[in-house]
Amino acid sequence: MKTLIALLAWCVLLVLCWPLAILALLLWPVVCLLSLPFRLVGITFTALFAFLPHC
Repeated sequence: MKTLIALLAWCVLLVLCWPLAILALLLWPVVCLLSLPFRLVGITFTALFAFLPHC
């Protein structure tokens, strides 16, 4: 469902402002690569807190 909403939002952006939509399409992989270390840190902390005993 998230993918469908993202696709519809991109289509609306394409109709309203096509250069911005093309730029977003080209920059999306760069954003994913830059956010990867933060995701890994989040997964690590989630696992660490799950491992700690609950008081």
